[in-house]
Parts: sequence; structure tokens; C-alpha cells
Amino acid sequence: MTGTWMQVLGVNWFVLRETGSATHMGLTVMLHALPVLLLGPYGGALADRLPVRRMLLLTQAAHAALAVALTVVVATGAQLGWIYAISVLAGVVSAVDGPALGRFGGMVSGPRLLGKALANGSLISSTGRIAGMSVGGVVVAAAGPAALFAANAVSFLAVIGALLAIRARELHPLAAAPAAPAKGAVRAGFRYLATQPVVLVTLAVAFVLGSLGRNYQVTMAAMSDGPLAAGPAGYGALSTVFAAGTVAGALLAGRLTLDHRLLVAAGVTASVLQMVAGVAPSLWTFAAALVPIAAAAVIVDTTVSARIQLDTRDDMRGRALAATAVVGALAGIAGAPVLGLLCETIGARGALLLAGAVGVLTCTGAALWFRATAEAAAPAGAAASAVPVPA
Repeated sequence: MTGTWMQVLGVNWFVLRETGSATHMGLTVMLHALPVLLLGPYGGALADRLPVRRMLLLTQAAHAALAVALTVVVATGAQLGWIYAISVLAGVVSAVDGPALGRFGGMVSGPRLLGKALANGSLISSTGRIAGMSVGGVVVAAAGPAALFAANAVSFLAVIGALLAIRARELHPLAAAPAAPAKGAVRAGFRYLATQPVVLVTLAVAFVLGSLGRNYQVTMAAMSDGPLAAGPAGYGALSTVFAAGTVAGALLAGRLTLDHRLLVAAGVTASVLQMVAGVAPSLWTFAAALVPIAAAAVIVDTTVSARIQLDTRDDMRGRALAATAVVGALAGIAGAPVLGLLCETIGARGALLLAGAVGVLTCTGAALWFRATAEAAAPAGAAASAVPVPA
């Protein structure tokens, strides 16, 4: 995770430096997300059928190779189009990697500890983000982004070694999907999810919060380069502060009940604070708002991931996780360019205010729906419990 976040910082700053446009930076995010959108369901179907550890060994090796390619491209001064092409290829790998990693995580932890395992995963990601952004901010200023990409390539050796070291006999088995043609397996996944309204509403909330509230790399860069006039040093500082907030969120998520009530509460909190950040007068007041925003965002992500896995069947878990990845891809495709465009038209402050307002309205609607669904189910459960049981 340290290497991954170093690479994220390097790509974002390289594109912004070369183009001077937050929209172009958003385009890079979109190009990475597009293959996940198109190929994610097939990746989920593969994860439900194939040995996931073998799949992960291949995908991690592919990520390492792409990091090497980024190093060569930037070090040799190649055209920006190569960055876009590598972003697309990385998205193709992620389309397979994401569902397999999610399913494998469930096999490592088991259902009883899944929520805590996801919270611990968020903590690992957050601490890796702090290290990656902190070190990356120094390295990119001293040696340029190519050094960040090379470090990320080397970091995958640790990932592959860890996958090989895990004892397969201690994994918690999950029911595998029966063999079926790829298109049939994908259609079966869509049909199943279409009958799960609670899952669909959860994904809808994740989409809105992800598209207008989760693309903070765009708004942080725009605020740093624009109204806050903080430059690359300010962007690096904001990224580090945000990462510190995600650590707090991950620690808190491990102590909370990951249910739908928590989802909407954390979503409203993040959205309101996003609006507060939009009127922050200085770099440090903006940074202070980022800490609870980041914490709430991690709680939202952890809760969505837990509910998607716990509210679906084992043999559909890979496809359900793929649907979550597709929603995330749609959020990136829609949100990153839109936020970039809003930053250039109504300003970074206006973009934060508008996006936060939409998030509040969405979470409020979801809360009302969850409450109505629970109230409708309660009388049915009470009636069933009142039926006399024959002796």
C-alpha cells in the first residue's frame, strides 16, 4: 500500500504538472476506472470459480510490470499518451484483481471476523497511504515521479511473498460457483443482485458518495493549486493529513457495528464536512476539516464492503464484489471529470459545496428508505412469530 500511494501521488502530480489541468488529472482516473466498469463482472465470475490465490499471484505480478513501465515512460520523457495507456492496462488488471482479493480476504478471516478484518485492512491501507504520501512528497520533489514508480514496482515482491507464505489449509472455504459459460455466469450475477433491493440501495449510496465525495485527489489538488495557493508542498501536506484521518476512521470502524444506519450517518457527516471545507479560509483550516472527512469516508467504504459481502450468498460473493467495483468505476468515470470541470467553472470551493449538498440529500433519502423497509418487515415478522406451533 505504501508503494501504491506513492504511485498515485506521482501520477496525479505528473499529469497536473504536464497539463496544468485538473480535468486531465480526472481523465487519468477515468481511464483507470473504465476497464473495471466493462470487465469487472467477468472478473467477479472468474473469482467465484477459479483458485483465487493463483489469480492474485498473476495480478500482482502484472501490477509490478506496469509500475516498471511507468518508470521507463516518465524517465525517458515519453508522451503523456503512454501514461493514459498504462492507466487503462492497470484498470484491466484491477478488474480481475479486486473481486479475487475481496473473496480471498473473506477466506482468510471467515464470516465472524469479516467486519474487523475489513477495518484492519482499511488501517493497513491508511498507514500505507500516510507513508506513501509523506515519503512520496519528498521523493517527487527531489528525484521526480519516476523514482516513485520504481519503488512501487519493488514493493510487489513483498506482496507476492506474502501470498506464497499463507497456509492454504487454514483458510475458511467459500462455496464456489458451478462451471458455466462466462456470459451465463455474469447474467446470473446480475439477476441475483436485481432481487436484492437492500444491496442495490447500498450501492446507490456508495455511487453518489464515491463520485462527488470520494475523489478528493481532484479537489485537494484544485484547492492547493487555486484558492489556498499552497502548490505541490501544500498538496503533499493535505494528502498526508487526509491519510491520518483515514487511520482514525479505520480504528473507529473496528469498534462499530457495520450496518446501514452507520452507512448513512457516516455519509451525512462526510458530506456536511465537505461543505465546511469548501469555505475554509486557509490551508490549515482546510486540513482540519479533512481529518474527520477522511475518517467518515473510511467508515463508509468499510461498511459498504462488509454489507455487500454479508448480505449476499457465498457463491455470488465475487460477482457482488465486482458490482461494487463497477459502481466505484462509474463513480470515478462520472465524478473525477465532473469535479475537475466544476473546479474550473465554479471554482474549487463551489465544487465542494455543491458535491456535499448532493451527498446529504442522497444519504437522507437512503435513511428514509431503510427505515421504511425495516418498519414494513417488522409486522410480517411479528405475525409469523404469533402463528401457533403444533405440539
